[in-house]
This record gives sequence, structure tokens and C-alpha cells, in this order.
Amino acid sequence: MKLKIITHERVVFDNEVDELVVQTTNGLIGILKDHIPITTSLEIGVTKAKIGEKYKYFATMGGVFQFRENNAVILTDVCDEDTDIDIARAKSAKERAEARLAEVNADIDAKRAQAALARSLARLQAALDR
Repeated sequence: MKLKIITHERVVFDNEVDELVVQTTNGLIGILKDHIPITTSLEIGVTKAKIGEKYKYFATMGGVFQFRENNAVILTDVCDEDTDIDIARAKSAKERAEARLAEVNADIDAKRAQAALARSLARLQAALDR
């Protein structure tokens, strides 16, 4: 089956895959060839694609997933391939977000801090799982 991951800026991935696991707003979904058609919202998380005997990981920052006729398409604002993720930068972003959330008297936007934490965790998971 074919997987295409598209952001506003570029096509991140466009190739054949054997299996696919995506993080939807309702949980993880596994996709194999000839799966029934589906369109769903994506959560910030990791998309895992099996190619032969190897896996490729992508940190996807929400978006939409569609599968039909053995074509999978992910439309997302931001997507980082596992090999392109700067682990030190992701760890630093995670620590900053956790520190903001831990501040008792801080006048912060908690949703923004939680989203920043989710993004950094997705990047770390994608990079470290490879």
C-alpha cells in the first residue's frame, strides 16, 4: 500500500509500506493492505510504518488520516522523520514545557504548555524508537 505524508510546506514521505500504525484522537489504529476505507482525526503522536523488515517513525502533530483503495494519506501541519529529529533539542523542549507546567504561581497558558510537551514527547518517541 502507498503512504503519503503531506505538510503545508512539503511532501515528507511518499512510498510503499507494508503496515501502518497511526495515533488517532480515539486511540491507535493499525492498517494493513485492503483495510476498509477510513477517515479520522490524528492526535499529536507517532506514526509507525513497516517497510519490509524495518520500521520508520514519524512525529506527526495532529492532522487528518485517510485510507482508501490501499492509499494512505496523512495531512498534518508538522511532521518530523525519525532520522531528522534533534534529540537534544526535543529533550530541552520537554524540560521547558514540564517546568512551565510545574510552576504553581505562573501565569501560563496551560494548553500551550501541554501541547508543547506532547510535541516534544512525540519527537523523542519517534527518534528513540528507530
